[in-house]
Amino acid sequence: MRITIFGTGYVGLVTGACLADVGHDVLCMDVDADKVARLEAGEIPIFEPGLEELVTANTASGRLRFTTDAATAVDFGVLQFIAVGTPPDEDGSADLQYVLTVAETIGRYMREFKVIVDKSTVPVGTADRVREVVARVLEERGEALDFEVCSNPEFLKEGAAIEDFTHGARFVVGTSSERVRELMRECYAPYIRLQEKLMFMDVRAAELTKYAANAMLATKISFMNEIANLAERLGADVEQVRRGIGSDPRIGYHFIYPGCGYGGSCFPKDVRALTRTASDVHYEAQLLGAVEGVNHRQKQTLFDKLERAFDGALAGRTIALWGLAFKPNTDDMRDAPSRTLMEALWRVGARVQAYDPEAMGECRRLYGERDDLTLVDSREAAVQGADALVICTEWKVFRMVDFDWLKRQLGMPVVVDGRNLYDPETVRKAGLMYFAVGRGDSLKRP
Repeated sequence: MRITIFGTGYVGLVTGACLADVGHDVLCMDVDADKVARLEAGEIPIFEPGLEELVTANTASGRLRFTTDAATAVDFGVLQFIAVGTPPDEDGSADLQYVLTVAETIGRYMREFKVIVDKSTVPVGTADRVREVVARVLEERGEALDFEVCSNPEFLKEGAAIEDFTHGARFVVGTSSERVRELMRECYAPYIRLQEKLMFMDVRAAELTKYAANAMLATKISFMNEIANLAERLGADVEQVRRGIGSDPRIGYHFIYPGCGYGGSCFPKDVRALTRTASDVHYEAQLLGAVEGVNHRQKQTLFDKLERAFDGALAGRTIALWGLAFKPNTDDMRDAPSRTLMEALWRVGARVQAYDPEAMGECRRLYGERDDLTLVDSREAAVQGADALVICTEWKVFRMVDFDWLKRQLGMPVVVDGRNLYDPETVRKAGLMYFAVGRGDSLKRP
């Protein structure tokens, strides 16, 4: 098939590369000429395992191309995917200006039947708004062209996006049109040959499914963090509790790892957007508000534990951070717990010495050059001369540590583990004060 994708961000680029990889002819359109030039030169603007190789191979084959010419993009494919950003507005709702701009563009340049596919994460009712915009522009042109709008939300995890696309649990398509069903079935046919994973439903149900899925996963995380905080106060080990409840097949082990809170581009934004949607229809989504509130509080826990370890005397201290990204296998620092911690440390006059395998460039972009921020090129360099270590991201490189060595590097033997990577008894036997999440903080100085 000939497929057009508007947007070469995370969702657009992954979708385009994966569809091209199974033989479709894909044209990705972006208004950023510099970005398109870099993509054509093989430079990938985001870090996602396997994406660079996929884009390079399919660009070389000619099945994946890029353009800044909107008219060419609209003319190219019967399927017109909208995969542009929907950043949070000031009131928490999703900002649809980029989605609706693409809808206007399609209406302006289309000359034959098109299926407009909402791939971006958009609130319920967006397909109707897209349809209205396209119809208005066609009327202004004096054209009576046929078109359809469907919802096809993405379910991609950063760090595992290609695996999620190629071996995901489902492809959700919201439409009432049999013609659209046939075209979308053809689009995803290479990925559903062995198992029927294409789920058709009403448009509004598909739009809500995306938000409901992310809100459910965020709820599991916040719930487990609540249990961790309770376990800490009751003298129970939350890791044992996690195994106890995860073994129940009705619950499972996914997304029940306690830690220092969730971040990234999806969960925070989507929980807020769904809460706003509820408010717009005069419904108070109490659970969603609690999920967000728990997560906000959980991000403070790393700083709170450091304050307890140093009796509030953090001014002038140097704190080592292992991990800056909100999760492993990405360079994304949006709503990352590391940012909450760093900004809190700077407010009280502490310095940060940090290392992350991928997010160093993003950290420099966000914070620039600061006297109280030093970015180093290894985990070893991060702890040299530091007064304490905080683990913010569970990268594999941080999982195995010589604790005797670590104690020798730190000015104070303090480790705050925001991801529960280590066995508390092992760390404490090495003479370190160990602060984890829901595992019983060690307040006794060695």
